[in-house]
Amino acid sequence: MQIKCLAAMKEKGPLEDFQYDPQPLGPYDVEVAISHCGICHSDINMIDNDWGMSAFPQVPGHEIVGTVTATGMSVVNLEEGQRVGIGWQCGACLECEQCATGNDNLCGESRATCVGNHGGFAERIRVDSRYVFPLPEKLAGENAAPLLCGGTTVFSSLRNFGVTPGMKVGVVGIGGLGHLALQFSRAWGCEVTAFSSTGAKEKEAHKFGAHKFVSSEEKESLDSMAGSLDFIISASPATLDWATYLNILKPKGILCVVGGVLEPMAIPAFGLIMGQKSVCGSLIGSRAAIREMLDFAARHGIEAKTEVTSMKKANEAVDRVRKGAARYRMVLKN
Repeated sequence: MQIKCLAAMKEKGPLEDFQYDPQPLGPYDVEVAISHCGICHSDINMIDNDWGMSAFPQVPGHEIVGTVTATGMSVVNLEEGQRVGIGWQCGACLECEQCATGNDNLCGESRATCVGNHGGFAERIRVDSRYVFPLPEKLAGENAAPLLCGGTTVFSSLRNFGVTPGMKVGVVGIGGLGHLALQFSRAWGCEVTAFSSTGAKEKEAHKFGAHKFVSSEEKESLDSMAGSLDFIISASPATLDWATYLNILKPKGILCVVGGVLEPMAIPAFGLIMGQKSVCGSLIGSRAAIREMLDFAARHGIEAKTEVTSMKKANEAVDRVRKGAARYRMVLKN
C-alpha cells in the first residue's frame, strides 16, 4: 500500500501531495502511523537545499510521534500499538568505533530520516526499530515531537561537555532550540541567562527557566557580562559577534554551537588563547542520550511550546518557521 505524504518537488518549492511505495519491512524495521511531526529549521534547509544534499521529491520531517502498526521479525524492543518517537537519525553501521563506544550519532555511515529517505510529513513511515524510542506517558505527542531533535540537541550539549549543577549557563537565541535549552539548563541545576535580540521574549524566557535576561542588541549589557559564564549554548542560526560571547565566558569556558549558522564563523585566536577557552559543536544525540533526554524531560516537566496545525496546512506552517514567526515550534498533526 502506498504511503501518502507531502513533498517539495523542487528546490524551495511548495509542499505538494505525493505518494510512494515503501520498501519491504526489513527484519529490524517497524512501520509507524504518524500522529504528529514537528517542523525543525533543518526541514527548511532540506526543502531549500541549503546544505546541497537534498533529493527531490523531498519529504521533510524528522521529529515524529506515532504508533507502531507493524514490526519486522527481529524486532524485540517494540510492539504493535506502542507510542513511539523518531528523530533525525534513522540508522548507523552499529559496528564502528563510534557506534561501539556509544557515539552512534557520530557514525560515518549515519543515516538521516529525511536525507535519502522520505520523512515524517506523511501518514506513515518505515524505519529501523533501533532508532525508534518508546515515549513516556507524561509527554503529550505535540510537545514531545520537537524533543526528538531540538530537545536532544541541547540536552546532549549539557551532557557531553561537562556541565554540572551550579554552573552558569547562557543561551543565545530564544527560539525553537533556545526555549528548550533554557528549560533543560534550569532543570540541570544551572544558573541560566537568556540572550535575545527580541525584548518581547523576556517574560517568556523567565517562564522557560532563565534567571536573567540580556538584550543582545545592547552592547553595554553584553559588556557587563564579561567573564561571568561557564558555558554558552548558541542556539541561533544567525551570524553573531563571536568575540563578544567569548569575552562573556570565564577562563576555560566553552561556547557550544547548536544553531546551524551557514556562514563561516570568525573566531579571534586570542579570544580562545586568553583564558584557554573553547568553541565546540553538538550534533543531536546518541540513542542512549535520546532515551535519557526523554526520561529527564518527563521527570522535570520539560516540553516544547508549540503551535499545532493540520498536516494539510503544512505550507503555512513551514512559512511561519521560515520567517521565524513560530512561538516556538510548529507541529503538524494527522
